[in-house]
Amino acid sequence: MCVSLQSQSNTHIILDSGTGIRLLGDELMKDKRDIYILLSHNHWDHIQGFPFFVPAYMPNKNITIIPGVTDAQAPDAILRQMDGSYFPVQYDDLPSTVKVVQQQNDTWHYHDIKIERMAMNHPGGGSAYRLTVDGLKIVYAIDNELYPPNDPVTSFDKWVEFVDGVDYLIHDGQFIPSDYPLKMGWGHSQIKDALDLAVQGKVKNLVLISHDPARSDDDLDQIAQDIGKQGYDFKTIIAHEGLII
Repeated sequence: MCVSLQSQSNTHIILDSGTGIRLLGDELMKDKRDIYILLSHNHWDHIQGFPFFVPAYMPNKNITIIPGVTDAQAPDAILRQMDGSYFPVQYDDLPSTVKVVQQQNDTWHYHDIKIERMAMNHPGGGSAYRLTVDGLKIVYAIDNELYPPNDPVTSFDKWVEFVDGVDYLIHDGQFIPSDYPLKMGWGHSQIKDALDLAVQGKVKNLVLISHDPARSDDDLDQIAQDIGKQGYDFKTIIAHEGLII
């Protein structure tokens, strides 16, 4: 999982460091800007791309990594995967300057981008982010179970407040009703619940992400068609590799 955000004034933020960050790194090789990565959490599919991120091997690059709020016990897990056992290059040998910074506040700014943070409902925890950039409001909340079987870390009502009026809600949409009984508590949402959140939060665009790996392209096309027939006031976008908005 990897999402890239850029402001009109050229501020750049990367959300998560899954396999997609490899191709992004190729594009950033000649970019002189510092790199700022917000991690939702340390699960493998959100950090495993970093060892293949070319800017990490460039001596003139400064990389700041903000771990998820509940990763206090292992804030540098993204680097410790490069310990010689799982990857041949050890993180201490990287020529770039890499800092892992535990952000103490739930609201802060990175240059001209305002960042707000909310705890996700996911095994082991994690962070969702609300970003305000160039007048647009964007929420990134993947791997989030809106109605977990046990007491939620963040209630549905709190999520409605967090996403209120955003231009883009990028949210977990991994399961359909037939999937859910066997996968309840895995930390992912049903698509229908993400749609409900978009309705109650009065969002303008819903981007469904974190698809079930077993879902085919044809399946996702059918899901998009079915949603389109329901006449929502917002636009629904099915995320895919290389999507540009």
